[in-house]
Amino acid sequence: MTEPRFRWRKLGRVFAPDGSQPWMHSHCQNPVPLLMSDRLRVFFNTRQRSGDDGMTKSCATFIDLDLADPTKIIALPQGPLLPFGPLGSFDEFGSMAGTVLRISDTEVWVYYVGWSRNLGVPYNHAIGLAVSHDGGTTFRRIGDGPVIGRSVNEPYIQNSPFAMKRDGLYHLFYSSGLGWKLHEGKPESIYVLMQASSEDGIHWQRDGRPTVPFVVDDECQTNPSVLELDGRFHQWFCYRHGLDFRNGTRGYRMGYAWSDDMRHWHRDDAQSVLEPSAQGWDSEMVCYPSVFTLPDGKTCMLYSGNGFGREGFGIAVWDNDPAQSAR
Repeated sequence: MTEPRFRWRKLGRVFAPDGSQPWMHSHCQNPVPLLMSDRLRVFFNTRQRSGDDGMTKSCATFIDLDLADPTKIIALPQGPLLPFGPLGSFDEFGSMAGTVLRISDTEVWVYYVGWSRNLGVPYNHAIGLAVSHDGGTTFRRIGDGPVIGRSVNEPYIQNSPFAMKRDGLYHLFYSSGLGWKLHEGKPESIYVLMQASSEDGIHWQRDGRPTVPFVVDDECQTNPSVLELDGRFHQWFCYRHGLDFRNGTRGYRMGYAWSDDMRHWHRDDAQSVLEPSAQGWDSEMVCYPSVFTLPDGKTCMLYSGNGFGREGFGIAVWDNDPAQSAR
């Protein structure tokens, strides 16, 4: 059997809410990194305690980890990153950080997903932008509207943004809805990965087409994470069946694709291996990957566990990295 290009060694769970704080009652979804001079800041998304109507709201926050040992917590979350949006806005019922992009020593951008509620279907998503001018501690929206939302060619949800800047252009990888399907009387969204480009990071030219091939029926793809290594682009994401997915067999798994031009992607899930554990917090689901390189050269993956991050997030390290093996 051929050795996979990326074999990941789990370092363990890093954090899970204990339910003691109403604003951070459960979940650590979509953990994403911001490298700082003295720490690794990880942004993630949590859920409030449900209200009397049984509904909850999501918010982003962050936790600080030791750069030398990213399983070690040095500062706990202190509160939501952003307030809820105004009445009728795209993020009235929550916001979820998707990617963190450093612009300068002091300026940091967060592309985030806004939640609104609908009547025919339970929710809608769109992508907003918030900016920090203090190095990534406090953020403010650039406005009350999204930078990526419904359009003529993409009339459903848009979420899970990953942004990067290369050769003077901003590139956005994100999920976009293909529609909704009823399953046992409940509407479920079907969404796939798409791309867009921009000169300013705000006004986007969308490709408007799925970018990664499917491997299961009604496949849902989300949470892209792109890293350039040795002149080739590598994209990690998670995928699941579109229907009957809230279980250990049809729920999220890790996917992988590569490209030499960042436009044409070749899927090869077998080249990146991170499987659910035999037992414990990530035994049913591994999802929401975010891949990055630490200052010491180690390439790591943040990811969420069971129940879409209900049981916390953890970290893994690229175990067969040839650059590390040569040291």
